[in-house]
Amino acid sequence: MAIDLHAAAGILAAHRARPGAFPGLPEGLRPADLAAARRLQDATHERLSAAGWGPRIGWKIGCTTPVMQRFLGIPEPCEGGIFQANVQVGPGRFPAAAHHRIGVECEIAVRLGRDLPPGEHGREALSDAVEAVLPAIEVVDDRYADFAALGAPTLLADDFFQAGCVLGAPVAGWRGLDLAALSGRMWVDGAEAGRGHGRDVLGHPLNALAWLAGTLARRGHGLKAGEIVLLGSLVQTQWPAAGARIAIEIEALGRVDMET
Repeated sequence: MAIDLHAAAGILAAHRARPGAFPGLPEGLRPADLAAARRLQDATHERLSAAGWGPRIGWKIGCTTPVMQRFLGIPEPCEGGIFQANVQVGPGRFPAAAHHRIGVECEIAVRLGRDLPPGEHGREALSDAVEAVLPAIEVVDDRYADFAALGAPTLLADDFFQAGCVLGAPVAGWRGLDLAALSGRMWVDGAEAGRGHGRDVLGHPLNALAWLAGTLARRGHGLKAGEIVLLGSLVQTQWPAAGARIAIEIEALGRVDMET
């Protein structure tokens, strides 16, 4: 049975404006599967934009590792929208007090230089469409009473923890780099909190972009010129305290700093 998308999206959008320990949607409004979740995500995006978040200007990809997929009981990655109001250029500041439980991730991001129409795209076509590669910190929020109990469809509909991002300087001359081999590190208050490589994201960062393009095509969406895509974290999510100083550095791409 189809759910009332208007009612469910209103609840999710209202919760995003006032993050707290969200217990989940009422039983009759919960998406039953990932296809229903994506319809609800589209409706929620419309509500968020209308509420002053600005347009959706990109996407994040989460759950790109087998460990997280097993933990959440989901066989594939999940995408979430990124909105204009929640994007900063480093150094950034996302106050912990404005979130329920703020988290940070170390990401390779891309900015598209041309549209990719809906469809499956190989790595060469994706590479041609990428205008620049950027280091980025994804800001997430565990805004749930018990996220593991909610189920993947509700998490997907709510943009899979997404809360914002801090972008570093774009690197236009990236094509000579082996993105899979690039190393990334994160520090919290000067102490190293994790490290990883581009290959940790589905074997290659552009594999994540290919997955997103294919998934969006099945929703009737394409990727657009100017959009930012966060391709997945190279390190385990960190949950810093209020006032913490976060830094990430991606080899050959640069460093990004923020405070909570």
